[in-house]
Amino acid sequence: MSELVTKEEVLDAYRSLRQDLPQTPLQYDSYLSEKYQGRIYLKREDLQVVRSFKIRGAYYAINQLSDEDLAKGVICASAGNHAQGVAYTAQKKGIQAVIFMPNTTPNQKISQVQYFGGDFVDIQIEGDTFDESNRAAHAYAKEHGLSFIEPYDDLDVMRGQGTLAVEVHQDLVAEGQQADYFLVQVGGGGLISGVSAYVKEAMPDTKVIGVEPTGAASMKAALDAGEPTALERVDKFCDGTAVGEAGQLTFQHVKAKVDDICLVPEGLAAQAILELYTKQAIVAEPSGALSVAALDLLADDIKGKTVVCLISGGNNDINRMAEIEEKALIYEGIKHYFIVNFPQRAGALREFVTDVLGPGDDISVFEYTKRKSHSSGPVLIGIDLAEASSIQALKDRMAAFDPNYIDISENSTLYQFLV
Repeated sequence: MSELVTKEEVLDAYRSLRQDLPQTPLQYDSYLSEKYQGRIYLKREDLQVVRSFKIRGAYYAINQLSDEDLAKGVICASAGNHAQGVAYTAQKKGIQAVIFMPNTTPNQKISQVQYFGGDFVDIQIEGDTFDESNRAAHAYAKEHGLSFIEPYDDLDVMRGQGTLAVEVHQDLVAEGQQADYFLVQVGGGGLISGVSAYVKEAMPDTKVIGVEPTGAASMKAALDAGEPTALERVDKFCDGTAVGEAGQLTFQHVKAKVDDICLVPEGLAAQAILELYTKQAIVAEPSGALSVAALDLLADDIKGKTVVCLISGGNNDINRMAEIEEKALIYEGIKHYFIVNFPQRAGALREFVTDVLGPGDDISVFEYTKRKSHSSGPVLIGIDLAEASSIQALKDRMAAFDPNYIDISENSTLYQFLV
């Protein structure tokens, strides 16, 4: 087995960082506590200096470099939050940093990297996924002799990320509490490796639960296979955890120290984002809300328990809110999309509204091109149901209107192409 991070090493990292980085609050959440009949605390890493926990690992890893290596500069690959941590550190220390980012990274995160790093960063957009960007960055680092600051598969990075668990422990002790569960996001696994290394020694009665999005569950795949294995497809909605293959070092830590992995559908994460915003005025990014979304799936286990949920980041692009709301409504079973053949005659839409839609149902999308040479034509139609449970009745009425209708909500490729 590879070397594993220890509690004392995390404490050393904590003592190193506490003069440079602020301690984020651990907040009791009365709304979630009432909803899930437990005691729910939120560790607010969205309030960190770069709005993400990633600054901890980046800052500590760079702190460990020699003056000679710092003079040459550093390099990293990141979907956004790790990049911001490296950029912030480079600017604070006055060193040069080259940062590779995949072209799927939200513009908000790219602009934030530039903001935090200023003249000390050179941003390179490369690859469609983090893994492609990561490979390009490693080749660049080798060619130019730069120190690579890994986003997760590095012991110093793990030690730095684990420092947030020290703060959680201190705050719980101050309130006379101890956690039954600690829910931690998993991308490549650096965060949960550092957290579990500390928790399993300092808080032995606390279960550490890793939370992954179902569309990018690379750590679960690694545990099932017995080794890190590349996913065939990665859903990029939770971009901060959209990693196609778990790290070698992080896999060893998770296998040894993490109690379980909970897989969260992306639509449930979208619901959690909206709930955090409307109920608690917390702006969480998709990956940042995963731990809160997991409460829904663990509801029976956490009744009467004390649970710490990590809000791992708040770098959410406001332009994504329409996409987030749509994904939440689809997951909830409210919004559906169909292709339906409509007769090309006056009154066809009125007939559909009268005969197919239920009371309270609404048409949100209607795209139709009339063709004079045809008696009927396909329509892309989006329907918002008044009640999710009425979907089968709607489909039965739709089949009477057009026996060959297509439910494109069930076909991800067709949905992405048309919607």
